[in-house]
Amino acid sequence: MAKTVVLSDLHLASSGGIDLLRRPEIRERLWEALTGADEVVLLGDAVELRDLPLAASIDAARPFFDELGEVLGDAQLVVVPGNHDHHLLDEWFERRRLDGAAPLGLEHRIRVEGGPLGELLSGMARTRVELAYPGAWLRPGIYATHGHYLDRHLTVPSFERLAVAAVERVIGGPPAATVDEPGEHEAPGSATPADYERVQAPLYSFLFALAQSGLPSQRLGGANPSARVWQTVGGGYGRAARIRGRLLGSVALPGAVGVANRLGLGPVKPDLSPGAISRAGLAAMGQVVRRLGIDSDHVIFGHTHRRGPLRAEVGWRLEGGTRLWNTGSWIHTPWLLGRTAADSPYWPGTIVVLEEGRGPQPRNLLEDLTREALRGPTRRP
Repeated sequence: MAKTVVLSDLHLASSGGIDLLRRPEIRERLWEALTGADEVVLLGDAVELRDLPLAASIDAARPFFDELGEVLGDAQLVVVPGNHDHHLLDEWFERRRLDGAAPLGLEHRIRVEGGPLGELLSGMARTRVELAYPGAWLRPGIYATHGHYLDRHLTVPSFERLAVAAVERVIGGPPAATVDEPGEHEAPGSATPADYERVQAPLYSFLFALAQSGLPSQRLGGANPSARVWQTVGGGYGRAARIRGRLLGSVALPGAVGVANRLGLGPVKPDLSPGAISRAGLAAMGQVVRRLGIDSDHVIFGHTHRRGPLRAEVGWRLEGGTRLWNTGSWIHTPWLLGRTAADSPYWPGTIVVLEEGRGPQPRNLLEDLTREALRGPTRRP
């Protein structure tokens, strides 16, 4: 019986030591869960390419991939790039432009031939590896993609959302069928992956270039920019966070959101409560599914770092019947954590398991750890 394991948002090589899978004791938990897997899918942002120069990022991430090769043996690894490791696709996109290739579809399987990913995979000689973009059909009726296209429709004023809107203002919007502003009553329209790439890829290239220059690009668009915005304006858990959030949420944020909307960078809303962020992410991903015409029973994505669905949560099933699943992340973001995994949708360590004849099965491999254990040993800045 074929077994596929999907995980996303590892952000290996992130600054600040937030990438948990650089810690051997955390990797051991993942390796145990991957035992017997025929296929592993890294669903975007496996490597953080916005914080450090490329060579340093590769060096920091290589031990993970070397050990992964030992665990997988001759099984298959599928790497689906996201927004933070979009650079892995640069050579492929260049070849497509030179060859006059057909428009970008929902799935392209790409051989790994050198480049940064080739360097990362140099210790995985036995494992069959390929890139897939912008997503991959993992089973009939099960489609997986990183989910970064949802930033085009997000109503949360994250860095990425506003920056994508700014690029769109400069180079012009997508074709008429997709220019409707996102919102609760947005017309469905239609789009192609090329429409999203046109307005989002320039931002990814810019942030990658900043990292190569040695500038602190993580201050602009580091791991989980939505979470950084939420933290800055008072989001998170605890009494102090709630008080700060009420003060800033009633004064500073609405004014800034108003300016963004007047500049044509919205519409965005000032509500950065946990529930509002979750609802906005699901609504935006629903827009992507509808506009791209993804006809699937299940769509698995990451990007928002918000695992789910949890328990009896609503909003994860679209009008057409498609069920959404989010793989969460493997980074330590203490301002987003509750006291335990049970009360924190941002608790890291989620995988989604696919087995023949069964739908997606989410599992959290770190749910027994405490907040202190997740933090791990103190690291120097």
